[in-house]
Amino acid sequence: MKCAGIVVEYNPFHNGHLYHLQKTVEKTGADCIIAVMSGNFLQRGEPALVSKFSRTKMALAAGVDLVVELPYAFATQKAETFATGAVQILADLGCQYLCFGSESGKIDDFYRTMNFIEQNKELFNRSVQTYMKTGISYPKACSMAFRSLNPTGMMVDLSKPNNILGYHYMKAIKKQHRSITPITIKRIHSDYHENNLSPKGISSATSIRQALFSQTSFPIEAHVPKTTWNELIRFKKEYGTFAHWERYWSFLQYRLLHIRPKDLKNIYEVEEGIEHRLIGMAKEASHFQAFMEKLKTKRYTWTRLQRIITHILTNTTKEEMERRSEKVDYIRILGLNERGRKYLRKYKDSFPTPIISKISSLTEEKIYLDVRAGRTYAFGFDPPFRQQMIQLEYARPPIILESDGRPSIS
Repeated sequence: MKCAGIVVEYNPFHNGHLYHLQKTVEKTGADCIIAVMSGNFLQRGEPALVSKFSRTKMALAAGVDLVVELPYAFATQKAETFATGAVQILADLGCQYLCFGSESGKIDDFYRTMNFIEQNKELFNRSVQTYMKTGISYPKACSMAFRSLNPTGMMVDLSKPNNILGYHYMKAIKKQHRSITPITIKRIHSDYHENNLSPKGISSATSIRQALFSQTSFPIEAHVPKTTWNELIRFKKEYGTFAHWERYWSFLQYRLLHIRPKDLKNIYEVEEGIEHRLIGMAKEASHFQAFMEKLKTKRYTWTRLQRIITHILTNTTKEEMERRSEKVDYIRILGLNERGRKYLRKYKDSFPTPIISKISSLTEEKIYLDVRAGRTYAFGFDPPFRQQMIQLEYARPPIILESDGRPSIS
């Protein structure tokens, strides 16, 4: 069976994701589509709108055949580490293709950019350090360093979020010596951070989430598949709310006001004395948005700060994260359809990384970081929903969808 892999968050699954999925099938001719999906906390350091199980249902209903989890140690990291874990999982699962969305849409531009940076590696790295000394963030320093090399020809704009991820997927494939063919699909109609819903029906996840949380009723039904809309309604009815950072503020504030600076320094990504600023701003802010606005600096992007805060809430230490992010130790199945089941039955004995269906089947040392992340996510919901979510994290078997069709955008 020919297999194509995609790396997703689906926060939530929308029409743009459906377009990407359908183009993946069209361009690769794959018999099976495998999605490696972030868990309950995402790459930009945010709690997912709905749980990973709910997002798995959305993915399967749209035609993904097998959904597996990108562990917390990779899912909540910078692009390079995020890509490293995702590529390992898809390669270990036997994917011949990795199909990613990008602002560029031209795979040759990615190859040229990757080769150009490799040829100018020392100068590029020195330029990054020079720019960072001015107090700007690492992603911006990388973009400026690249431009300072005066690249010629068709190159990828490395200031764009999907281009950055695509670049790192390709770097990871090369570094890991994986026999995966990368393919890219151009993002259409709406930018990654676009705040307004598009009149063309393909809108950013950011604009869809903002519409959901708006005090005014916005018709988002036209921007997501019907199955996504139904799942959003079901989730809110069952759990009482969608997850967002304000619901975690009291727990975060309590934690910051009851920890010593020297202990906070042990948390992953807490560097350069920011522990004092974190504690100081927690004393002053009355809610999460105000806290972040006080905390943000030119050096620390909103995304990096959210990741730091996520690690504080989950009590993830430097030592623990560095040990767990060296390689993926297991692959957890979140859901599959009949096509996915056939694929696993045929090939699972050849996979180099253990495949598990329930996290309770592993030793606590291996799974504790992911279990802790799941329990932390549950605190964004009121009891008794919280208890239900905590239990699901540890014991829930994969979601099985009997159908394996792929619907069109309505």
